[in-house]
Amino acid sequence: MDPALIALVAANSAFVGTHFAMSHPLRAPLVALLGEQLFQLVYSIVSLVTFAGIYFAFVASPVADLPGSGEIGWAIATLLSLPAMILLAGSFIGNPALPTPMAKDQARAAPRGVFTITRHPMMWGFALWALSHIVIHWSWRTTITAAAMGVLALVGARLQDRKKRRLMGEAWALWEAKTSYWPRLSGFAKAGPLPWTVGLIFFVFFTWLHMPIGGIPAGIWRWF
Repeated sequence: MDPALIALVAANSAFVGTHFAMSHPLRAPLVALLGEQLFQLVYSIVSLVTFAGIYFAFVASPVADLPGSGEIGWAIATLLSLPAMILLAGSFIGNPALPTPMAKDQARAAPRGVFTITRHPMMWGFALWALSHIVIHWSWRTTITAAAMGVLALVGARLQDRKKRRLMGEAWALWEAKTSYWPRLSGFAKAGPLPWTVGLIFFVFFTWLHMPIGGIPAGIWRWF
């Protein structure tokens, strides 16, 4: 394997591994040792350093060393990107997984918006984004990084359930009983106009941004 790709695998492993470790088994002892504010600072520094490692290994890796899946692959990737953006857009509205004072009340309320689809809309948004890049089959660097981000999102969602059960108790148990880990496609019809509107804006903007940043037209811009 290309040395740059080996470095990329190592960098992605470090990013995902430290994220899991510091978010779950190491969190409590580190908070006890450092205090909450210093722990958050250390967590942020580790995340930034390991993410920078991914960036530098990514740009050093071959650009297009896989055959690609052609226009069919691009069409599938485009179709996956739209629900990903809708889920991401709606994940900031009334999300009990976010560390806010209203979290327990939100968990006890009836699911609304994208939470009728899944209780982890942000994680599934990232996972669908990752899958859209794997489907294109354009390069090993993209496939490796997208796969790592997909694992981080979906395994992280499962681990988040466990952590929130411990931190929020009965409130999160109620939320789990009313919602689904796996996306329910019927929920997209109930998500409401705001996630759809913002999600469409995200979809158009981020697929357009793919050209100036990545040098490859993506989404609807590939055909227009």
